[in-house]
Amino acid sequence: MTGASARLLTWLAVMATLLTACTPAVDLPGTDTGQPVATSSALPTASETAAAPSTNTQPPAPAVAPIPAAPPVPAAPPAIPQPFAFNLYQAGDFVPQYTFDWCVAASVQMAHNLIDDTGGASWTDSAQQGHLWEMARARSSDSFNGANPFGWAQVLTESGMGPYTVVSVADYGGALQTAARAMAGTGRPVGLVMWSGRHAWVMSGFESMGDPAQFPDFKVTGIHVMDPLYPYGSGQWGPSPEPNSLLSPEQLATQFVVREPRRWSSGLPTGYLLVLPVAAA
Repeated sequence: MTGASARLLTWLAVMATLLTACTPAVDLPGTDTGQPVATSSALPTASETAAAPSTNTQPPAPAVAPIPAAPPVPAAPPAIPQPFAFNLYQAGDFVPQYTFDWCVAASVQMAHNLIDDTGGASWTDSAQQGHLWEMARARSSDSFNGANPFGWAQVLTESGMGPYTVVSVADYGGALQTAARAMAGTGRPVGLVMWSGRHAWVMSGFESMGDPAQFPDFKVTGIHVMDPLYPYGSGQWGPSPEPNSLLSPEQLATQFVVREPRRWSSGLPTGYLLVLPVAAA
């Protein structure tokens, strides 16, 4: 072999070596030799990226349980009126009128006894009753030389039991409610102008369906009364009830009637007259 041929062979051998080094290894099917397979440096696929844990995200916030809404508060059932009773009467409070004219004065004495619950200073004296009658008559006007409801109210007030005022209520049921409400609110009796303005009774208590302080539409079912003319009564108006008798509204209505407007001029509208206790100013 010449020197040129020797160099040619040497060059071919070098080229064959270089080509073998540049060819990527390919693992053909069925030719697993147990050696590790060369991997490519290409980027991971999308599925690989999703499977790999992220190192750049914050940990998820803990779940907060929602606060349950407060259950609705059930509405209170409407109150139902219950029987109610109020009575100032005690034994010894009744005083008869000592003449057929002194009904107002006797009613003033009975009012005092009802208010004074000590029982140790009852007003029952006939001389005192005459004095109270003169006081009431002096404070009355257009009263046919007698005592009218205005004189009655003024004597009650001046005697330390007031203040009292005179009111006229057109409706009978309203008059009973007005009287009962005043009694329950002040703790004092009510004067009833009876026989169309000719006589005086004292309302010492009442019974009702519902407390007047809680139920504006309470209904009066009974009225405790004291007639200073007991036991005589009237041939026209009927017998006098026993002291502290409980009359039904229908029973009271036979003698507690609208004032006769022609009897005396009061300046009040026609209605049922009450000598009413009022709260002190």
